[in-house]
Amino acid sequence: MRLDDLPETENVDDRRGQGGSFGGIGGRGLAIGGGGLGTVVIVVILMLLGVDPSQLLSSDATTAPQEQSQSGAPAGPRADDAAFTASRRVVGSTEEVWTALFNQAGRQYRPAVFTPYTNGTQTGGCGAGQTAMGPFYCPADQRVYIDLAFFDELATRFGAPGQFAQAYVIAHEVGHHVQQQLGISAAAEEAMQRSSQAGANRISVRLELQADCYAGVWANRANAQHRGMIEPGDVEQGMAAANAVGDDTLQRASRGQVSPDSFTHGSSAQRMQWFRTGLDSGDPRRCDTFNNGQAF
Repeated sequence: MRLDDLPETENVDDRRGQGGSFGGIGGRGLAIGGGGLGTVVIVVILMLLGVDPSQLLSSDATTAPQEQSQSGAPAGPRADDAAFTASRRVVGSTEEVWTALFNQAGRQYRPAVFTPYTNGTQTGGCGAGQTAMGPFYCPADQRVYIDLAFFDELATRFGAPGQFAQAYVIAHEVGHHVQQQLGISAAAEEAMQRSSQAGANRISVRLELQADCYAGVWANRANAQHRGMIEPGDVEQGMAAANAVGDDTLQRASRGQVSPDSFTHGSSAQRMQWFRTGLDSGDPRRCDTFNNGQAF
């Protein structure tokens, strides 16, 4: 993946090196999980704790992102500096793509704040963020959180190495921000509150698959704008990442069996299908996983 031509986002709060261990979930809302990428299946944890899983999608469309802040950025070089720079370029490219698409639809896109951290950090409304959760989006403060060490896990544990696989992860989380900006998350939350647990899980799957499709839309548009960004083998990396984080694949690895009714992110086949739909079309209107009208 060629990143040199991509702009670096300025909407960043670098918390690397400041992390600690944070306990509890707490907070007004809960983070939208990282596409099944972490070691915690958040909806299952919520049920075990007696928390309404519909809070997973709690959002407030009127809450603006916190101001950019790099005052606490770690001094001196770090081992993850290359991943940090690459991630900033991917986020910056998502800002280009979604700003243009929103403008075409007569809307205004307000970028998320990219917030890398180490080990753990407090969010602005989604409780404690921890490395074990994997990358996640917090709709309450409109930030994408990630411990960059996750990319090592993506390569080794999930068998999905490479920068394009990492870009897919980031673009998926930004896809959740797009849903928040469009009001899709709020509508889904209302539907989940009226649904059974199985119904709420199905809505969650649709949200996650749409975020996968939006990640594909970004890749298509960014490659068209920065010709040659996608290099040979990149698409295979992205598809490997989508395949590795399907609910069926993760359940089979952890439990030895698959329970489709408990899926919250979609099967490997579904995740690859919707990522490919966005990648091939570059059209967010093709990402209507809800089949009830277009968001664009």
